[in-house]
Amino acid sequence: MGSGNRHVEVEKKFDVPAGTVFPSFDGLAAVARVEPQPAQSLDAVYFDTPGRDLSAHRITLRRRTGGPDAGWHLKLPAGPDARTEVHAPLDTSPEADDSAVPTDLLDIVLAIVRDRPLAPVARISTTRNVVMLYGGDGSALAEFCDDEVSAWALGSADGEAGEEQRWHEWELELIDSEIDGGRGLLQRLGNRLLDAGAVPAGHGSKLAKVLDTGGSLPEPPEESEDVFSDPVHQAVAEQVDELLVWDRAVRADTYDSVHQMRVTTRKIRSLLQASEDSFGLTDDAWILDELRQLAGVLGIARDAEVLAERYETTLKDLPDELIRGPVYERLVDGAQRSYQAGLRRSLTAMRSTRYFRLLDALEELVATQPPEAAPGEEPKPVTIDSAYKKVQKAAKNAAEATEHRDEALHRIRKGAKRLRYVAAATGEPKVSDRAKTIQTLLGDHQDSTVSRAHLVQQSLLAHAAGEDTFTYGLLYQLEDDLANRCREQLEDALSALRKAFKKAH
Repeated sequence: MGSGNRHVEVEKKFDVPAGTVFPSFDGLAAVARVEPQPAQSLDAVYFDTPGRDLSAHRITLRRRTGGPDAGWHLKLPAGPDARTEVHAPLDTSPEADDSAVPTDLLDIVLAIVRDRPLAPVARISTTRNVVMLYGGDGSALAEFCDDEVSAWALGSADGEAGEEQRWHEWELELIDSEIDGGRGLLQRLGNRLLDAGAVPAGHGSKLAKVLDTGGSLPEPPEESEDVFSDPVHQAVAEQVDELLVWDRAVRADTYDSVHQMRVTTRKIRSLLQASEDSFGLTDDAWILDELRQLAGVLGIARDAEVLAERYETTLKDLPDELIRGPVYERLVDGAQRSYQAGLRRSLTAMRSTRYFRLLDALEELVATQPPEAAPGEEPKPVTIDSAYKKVQKAAKNAAEATEHRDEALHRIRKGAKRLRYVAAATGEPKVSDRAKTIQTLLGDHQDSTVSRAHLVQQSLLAHAAGEDTFTYGLLYQLEDDLANRCREQLEDALSALRKAFKKAH
């Protein structure tokens, strides 16, 4: 990432009521030395959208001056008591705009911010006294912060800051989030703070505290209890949340993230198609087409990633004498270059207004009540029947196909995939498992189909360059053998699915 330093922050926060005494860390076996640090004066301005979209996702973005880590800080949730913190330096040039969020930080949360404006929502000034805790080997274990806080909510209609809020809080943060027994140490240190009279903080961050009490910004809309009464509706809501998580991972080029984002996109589309009554959609609805096209764009990078991994694994298993010519460079290095090109294309799509409107539409679908049934009619429940019939039809067509057999098998896979997601959402785990088996089996077949076509193309280029093409033929045969094994196992997998479907009915 070009956004600078990134680390995982593991900490606990405590409110400090009047009468609380300063904590003692004496007698803890892990702590050999306690060393006070010079006092720090910190001033931070926090940014968010008008609807507080970052806060709704437990994300904070601030510009801090003062202290050893002055700069822009983006904090992302990373599990209980943990957040990933990404830093970017301050622009200290004379023409610098203090409200201009660094592009690299903004890109990380672009799927949440989209094209909405970011503006200051709070200012927090902190007088911080730090105590460092060291282990017997001299390594820093944790940082204890005694904070006196003054805060103001910003962004009111008249542009004025809200009333000043003041409070006293303590923070405990592990220096190394990967330290063995770190969580246990944090708990033991926290007990010393509780013994001194502190109480667990009633807020997740300073920003959450000032915005909850400042009253200057609109509260996020409350979710209706009835919105997710339909299990498929609930499943779509969960997958839309997952999409935003994988979006962030793709932007960081995290391993397998493109694949997972593509899978999530396809899950949403399959669930929407299977539950049109719940969402008021039709097969030609623009949102379904946008999801299909997004999956297609992600598929360019994903297919190249699969090819690179397949070729690298297979070539490593082959004896050296069977690898002739610059095969590794053409197949593995070439596929990795194609992945990077595909990733750049995916990121371009994910930074577009078109993508933002898709995300807006998905969130609106999730937040909208399902259409009411006509008077005297019961709401039509979502079942697996229709999805299962499509798998049956695709299997029959594939069995009768005399040409384009690979395409016919791929249609079975797509049908099985949709059936899997719907069955999982509607409480049919056995059917979902059997459908997953078919999806996986034919996924391997499809990967083999793509690989064989690619090998033919690369062997022709190698031949034209005067290179030995023996290894390409060998790899082709291995892929063809795999495809044959997949086809041989298909009938048993379809039979198992039929049995599971009948038992569920």
